[in-house]
Amino acid sequence: MPAVNRGKRRLMGDINVVPYIDVMLVLLIIFMITAPLLTQGVKVDLPKAKAEPLSLQRNQDPLVLSIDARGRLYLNVGSHPREPVDDQTALIRASVALRRNPERAVLVNSDQSVSYGRVMQAMVLLQQAGAPQVGLETAAPTPPAAAGRAARP
Repeated sequence: MPAVNRGKRRLMGDINVVPYIDVMLVLLIIFMITAPLLTQGVKVDLPKAKAEPLSLQRNQDPLVLSIDARGRLYLNVGSHPREPVDDQTALIRASVALRRNPERAVLVNSDQSVSYGRVMQAMVLLQQAGAPQVGLETAAPTPPAAAGRAARP
């Protein structure tokens, strides 16, 4: 009579990857939700213009010099991008950033109430820092139908 293994189970040699896939999907969802919240910038009221978007290098954020309604400069490089900087500090930081990557796109992001002269000063400052081209950032215009609905009380 053959011996019967009662109460003993064979060991399974496979790895169960289902819990790992669940954890990975949860982390993916968390990163998808939090990534847009990590963007930093200065709140400016951009002028509306219908312009073609610039082609930027992959995995390379552009160097953005923002000008708020009071004419203060903010540069998206450095340890405190939300703090205003003077012209000389902006020139030094932009020079260092452009020396590290000369092909980096350079943009000016200005409030529409800022004078043309202040925007030109910022553009000259970026050219002095070594930017071969400086682009102006604008907001897409709102369609007339949507603008009419928003204006009504």
